[in-house]
Amino acid sequence: MSLIDREQGAASVPAGPPTGGRRTGPTVADVVRAVTTGALPIRITGYDGSAVGPADAGITLDIRTERGLSYLLTAPGDLGMARAYVSGDLGLDGVHPGDPYEAFKVLKDELHLRLPSVGEALALVRGLGWERLMPPPPPRQEAAPRWRRVMDGLRHSRLRDSNAISHHYDVSNAFYEKVLGPSMTYTCAVFHSPDDTLEQAQRAKYDLVAGKLALKPGMRLLDVGCGWGGMVRHAAREYGVKALGVTLSRAQAEWAQAAIEREGLGDLAEVRHLDYRDAPREQFDAVSSIGLTEHIGVRNYPAYFGALRSRLKPGGRLLNHCITRADNRAPHRSGAFIDRYVFPDGELAGPGRLISEIHDAGLEVHHEENLRQHYALTLAGWCRNLVEHWDFCVGEVGLGTARVWGLYMAGSRLAFERNDIQLHQVVATQNGPQGVNGYPLRPDWTP
Repeated sequence: MSLIDREQGAASVPAGPPTGGRRTGPTVADVVRAVTTGALPIRITGYDGSAVGPADAGITLDIRTERGLSYLLTAPGDLGMARAYVSGDLGLDGVHPGDPYEAFKVLKDELHLRLPSVGEALALVRGLGWERLMPPPPPRQEAAPRWRRVMDGLRHSRLRDSNAISHHYDVSNAFYEKVLGPSMTYTCAVFHSPDDTLEQAQRAKYDLVAGKLALKPGMRLLDVGCGWGGMVRHAAREYGVKALGVTLSRAQAEWAQAAIEREGLGDLAEVRHLDYRDAPREQFDAVSSIGLTEHIGVRNYPAYFGALRSRLKPGGRLLNHCITRADNRAPHRSGAFIDRYVFPDGELAGPGRLISEIHDAGLEVHHEENLRQHYALTLAGWCRNLVEHWDFCVGEVGLGTARVWGLYMAGSRLAFERNDIQLHQVVATQNGPQGVNGYPLRPDWTP
């Protein structure tokens, strides 16, 4: 099945070379040969009728328009590919648009790129025309580049963070219901077996968090970056905890509060549309942060963990659950595709940096766990949901946005499998006088 479905109103693309004269410049196939080395693992076809690569390849890239070629030439790498693909100028046959995971594996493992020589590059540009190096306007799904976001304030200011969160999370609650499933949980699940369903694994994750925080009836929990309120509702329903969740997404807060009322949990649970920095300074027995750290900026870790510490009473526990780099020396900022299409201003640090910052904020770390393989399984489940509900999702958010999600989730799955990124849960305590924290000699939860 084609990853790029033909849309009504899409520009028609000639099936072969233009008529009325001989081709005078380099073909799409010539361009491909100039930037690759070795045997191609896929078939690549062009709007001019040229092709390169094995005819019987299981995967075919189709550069359908001159604009698509310009996207690829003016932003080499994942950004140009994403622009061409999201706009419909680049087709991908052989995988479903909701789960192009197998194509990612082939491209990552078997496609070998090279830089053409200066002479080759100049010859190609002259033949194609210098206008081919004029970047076309990006698809509407693309966020502004970092330098233009200063109009929204400095990086990780309140306004800019709010806009970044809205870009990703305020897409469509109905879309998320289909992709995430009934739990409406957009964070890594915990699988006791690869055969567990996604819902079983998400429930296991919430139970693991509750166990690590030692939640009991009557305790007070603050869940920052609470999403659609999954942890808040689970803690109230299953553990009798009075739970408050805060999120910067208005759409999430409205959905979560409606779910709380629908489930009859209003006496125990509440979700507010609120920045974590404005959360009540009351002393909570426990604080959970599940998937928020990725958004707050590495340089803000001291203030962030300090803010969470200030919400905890002596002996209270913090659980921080977030994606990290696999290497403490890796760059913090995300790549161009993730920054423009998925998480604007998102930043990741290595697990060592994360733990050090928690310690330096005055909290004592007791336990750390890496769940990266679980996130690969979680993303595979979300991709299956997107495939199953593809037509609905396209109708809800549009074909371009649905394509973005297929790319993002399948690519992230491969990154977790290959240990390019990880997912760490860290448990820490706010110690009282003389180091008293009530933490047991051995973990008091079921792993």
